[in-house]
Amino acid sequence: MAYKKILYSDEKGVARIVLKSPQNLNAIDEEMVDEIMAALTQIEESKEIKVLVISGDGKGFSAGGDIRMMIQSIQTNNLTALDGGIKKVGLLSLAIKKLSKPVIASVHGAVAGAGFNVALACDFIIASDDAKFIQAFVNIGLVPDAGGVYLLTRAVGVNKAIEMMMLGQPVDAETGKVLGFVHMMVPSDKLHLETERFAQKLAAGPSISYQMMKELIFESEFKGFEAFIDLEEKKQKICGRTEDFKEGIMSFVEKRKPVFTGR
Repeated sequence: MAYKKILYSDEKGVARIVLKSPQNLNAIDEEMVDEIMAALTQIEESKEIKVLVISGDGKGFSAGGDIRMMIQSIQTNNLTALDGGIKKVGLLSLAIKKLSKPVIASVHGAVAGAGFNVALACDFIIASDDAKFIQAFVNIGLVPDAGGVYLLTRAVGVNKAIEMMMLGQPVDAETGKVLGFVHMMVPSDKLHLETERFAQKLAAGPSISYQMMKELIFESEFKGFEAFIDLEEKKQKICGRTEDFKEGIMSFVEKRKPVFTGR
């Protein structure tokens, strides 16, 4: 298929997906999800590809969900407009987690919302020293999507995940390294180089061994992920119809502190 919101390439056993949607800071919308899923199918079927690297073009990895679409849904009073994307982005994280080949997220700048959770679905996160990770959902009255609760609690533990999700404050790459979800932190001007070195190291490794490890890890730690995505979709639809969601979006647009009412 012809890609509009990602760049795809593969060379020397390494496939590369670059999120490229500058108009919305690489927001992970339905069109982008469809394109990534198509690329994942191609990667899974290839015997030559050993490793996948996912990165973002421009100022950051991904700002998360498409705020413009959320604003439009509120202005047109069409709160069902976002429903289709909720399940899709969860299935994207599931597909990354189930890919038989190692997946590296190479991130910089904003790694927010669904973008953060898609990165968490990868096997390794290599972060530049300017990366900022944030579970931003609470700031607009939503719950984490893209499998966020499921993935983050397993990555950092329940108590720290609660703190990150409920407070919605940014975490830098150094803290991510300490918490354990960042594999490697590198200077921003070395991100591409260090990612390539690491990808080539994995590509030269025992691919069948990696595949068996991933299958065993999924069976051990992530077997309930698919059922969880259905529950996540239900909870997000509830939140997306609240007055707090409307207030969260409008306060973001108006650059003011939201006033939530619990309705």
